[in-house]
Amino acid sequence: MNNPFKRTTVTSALPYANGPVHIGHLAGVYVPADIYVRYLRLKKEEVVFIGGSDEHGVPITIRAKKEGVTPQDIVDRYHELIKKSFEEFGISFDVYSRTTSKMHHDTASEFFRELYDKGEFIEKTSMQYYDEEAHQFLADRYITGECPHCHAEGAYGDQCEKCGTSLSPTDLINPKSAISGSKPVMRETKHWYLPLDKHEAWLRRWILDDHKEWRPNVYGQCKSWLDMGLQPRAVSRDLDWGIPVPVEGADGKVLYVWFDAPIGYISNTKEMCAARPEKFGAWEKWWKDPETRLVHFIGKDNIVFHCIVFPAMLKAEGSYILPDNVPANEFLNLEGDKISTSRNWAVWLHEYLTDFPGKQDVLRYVLTANAPETKDNDFTWKDFQARNNNELVAVYGNFVNRALQLTKKYFDGVVPVAGALTDYDHNTLQEFADVKAEVEKLLNNFKFRDAQKEAMNLARIGNKYLADTEPWKLAKTDMERVATILNISLQLVANLAIAFEPFLPFSSKRLREMLNMESFDWVNLGRTDLLAAGHQLGTPELLFEKIEDSVIEAQVQKLLDTKKANEEANYRANPVHADIAFDDFLKLDIRVGTVLECSRVPKADKLLQFKIDDGLDTRTIVSGIAQHYQPEELVGKQVCFIANLPPRKLKGIESQGMILSAENADGSLSVVTTLREVKPGSEVK
Repeated sequence: MNNPFKRTTVTSALPYANGPVHIGHLAGVYVPADIYVRYLRLKKEEVVFIGGSDEHGVPITIRAKKEGVTPQDIVDRYHELIKKSFEEFGISFDVYSRTTSKMHHDTASEFFRELYDKGEFIEKTSMQYYDEEAHQFLADRYITGECPHCHAEGAYGDQCEKCGTSLSPTDLINPKSAISGSKPVMRETKHWYLPLDKHEAWLRRWILDDHKEWRPNVYGQCKSWLDMGLQPRAVSRDLDWGIPVPVEGADGKVLYVWFDAPIGYISNTKEMCAARPEKFGAWEKWWKDPETRLVHFIGKDNIVFHCIVFPAMLKAEGSYILPDNVPANEFLNLEGDKISTSRNWAVWLHEYLTDFPGKQDVLRYVLTANAPETKDNDFTWKDFQARNNNELVAVYGNFVNRALQLTKKYFDGVVPVAGALTDYDHNTLQEFADVKAEVEKLLNNFKFRDAQKEAMNLARIGNKYLADTEPWKLAKTDMERVATILNISLQLVANLAIAFEPFLPFSSKRLREMLNMESFDWVNLGRTDLLAAGHQLGTPELLFEKIEDSVIEAQVQKLLDTKKANEEANYRANPVHADIAFDDFLKLDIRVGTVLECSRVPKADKLLQFKIDDGLDTRTIVSGIAQHYQPEELVGKQVCFIANLPPRKLKGIESQGMILSAENADGSLSVVTTLREVKPGSEVK
């Protein structure tokens, strides 16, 4: 690829410091980002890799309150755990800092003040619940009460976990503060908003016209938001944990975490450059030089913030570059179910390291092979075992071991002199060179799954070459030919050490040690003279080892135990309701409808608007499941809905029924669908 940029700033989403990181985080963001950065470094390009922990926001304060500690205690604990996990998995950040640092507080405050002084914010006054005992305004999650729809107690101010309906705090019956238990009162409060609608025209041109090369999932989500029309978004909130709003009259107000967190990329870069100016130079060249390329690695839940909101912030400030690409991944599921921290349905990185010591590269390989680059994908322990045993061991490791062991056996571990090459030798080397070009093209286009697959094809070529030439048989009659075959094989092995460096850094390092190979720049990939004749190799060892069934069965059983515990806890938390008369059930008219259209409701993060074919006509239903589904996922699905509820207005839209969903133990919702296609309007009995 012809790169017009002099350097690249790579950022990865800041993990939220209220828990450890799991394989979903690694697959979605950090392994692909690390692959890309290692690749650029191998090419001797100027690049920095920026990371850090996101340490503000309400969830951290809620966790701290539950544990009886301070928010700082929470973020200190998890920042260190997350940082260590990344280090042990070879995620090669140039800096990994945090948003509670003084540098970040100063940078975020200055950024806000710059926009404030330029008049880039609008001020709005609204009424919000206030706890007179705790002397603070209440975030939506700090208000509980009776759900006005299903009448469950303990509904939150933003959503009822029982029926899944999206709520506003004022919707609750008998609201109370989750902090003091007292009844809150309404008080006037002022906040600052970033008017995204003001930026909509240039964002539409910049994304939809200028960045059609972005991944379809990224481009599509941006287009959906832009087509709905952008609205002003609050940049402050009433809270005592965060960065104080740096203007007069803002006591008790902090920067909203969505505004403060992406500025962490900038503050962490400043910190890195201040610590090592001789290596990285001035921080401005990484964020303000138009010859610098900015690339964000994120998960799909952060697409809007990194493609629309953060660029609007940078544009409003006026001196920053905008992202050139945002190769966001979809989600990784675990054994067919969504990864859930609250349900402990995850493979935690720190636990993996205990159960599989020294096997970081195996997990990196499997997560890249199953990377959810354009759609959600699934991690299973059986696939993990199969890829290790059938690919890393049987293909890559087998070729390396055979080449090194044969050289040790016939030439005392010294690279032999190659004689005249046959046509087959030339064809093999040419095939190898062609694959190298393909790996490079795929990496340049952020197609890491396919690039790793092509890298593994290099090992397949080597295996086939040894199998076809059979040097162990020729050793009885033609040692000169054996020398040529093993010389070529060793050159291929040396190339593999380079090709796999971005993907499997630990294994590549061990392989280079076995080869006594010091230089491994990307420019050398494809050369057939990486190891000179007479070069002494090191001691050959197995690069990978088989994983036995018993080890995998233990991991599967651990998940089954977790699922059983979750089901029991869910049943206890949601016991069967009191008996009702059969006639009461008959009053419910539950029908099947086909989803014709589905879209987000403007100014309502949790609502989806459905147009449903109910067999006789079409009807509109509004449902609070936007946090659990993308609209396009539901179009064409057949869903069950209650047809005889009286119409009710939600955000000005008349909803003509209720879509049925099942609630998982973690509060996530799954729409009730049909196993087979039935005629719209069919009754559920």
